[in-house]
Amino acid sequence: MTGRTSSSPVPPPRSPAVSPGTGARRSRAWALLLLSGVLEAVWATALGAAEGLTRLGPTVLFTAALVLSMITLARAARVVPMGTAYAVWTGIGAVLTVAWAAGTGQEQMSWLKALFLAGIVACVAGLHAADRPHRETAR
Repeated sequence: MTGRTSSSPVPPPRSPAVSPGTGARRSRAWALLLLSGVLEAVWATALGAAEGLTRLGPTVLFTAALVLSMITLARAARVVPMGTAYAVWTGIGAVLTVAWAAGTGQEQMSWLKALFLAGIVACVAGLHAADRPHRETAR
């Protein structure tokens, strides 16, 4: 026998509950996604500075940031749907990469470019707001 007796309580049937990945787990996933987007901007910037991967320092930074960005994206995508995670990841990375380039004088910033970057930020915020848990249907 397995050690279970007939007098052992039987758990009640499960009622429809909020889907997995709610609360603290979902918050951690979004924090990882934010970190992953920042790391994307780091590796994209380092890639530009690596001059075809011929400069050691930027190449090492590129490689490390790329690997960490992928790991954190993959971890976040365990909770946040992959399509949403990818859109947020690329949005954060794109905005921060352009902002860094503009801030360091490598790229010119215009009002129009700033407006479109703000649009990307608004879309990322909208995706976060729309990523609310849903109730599972009873099976």
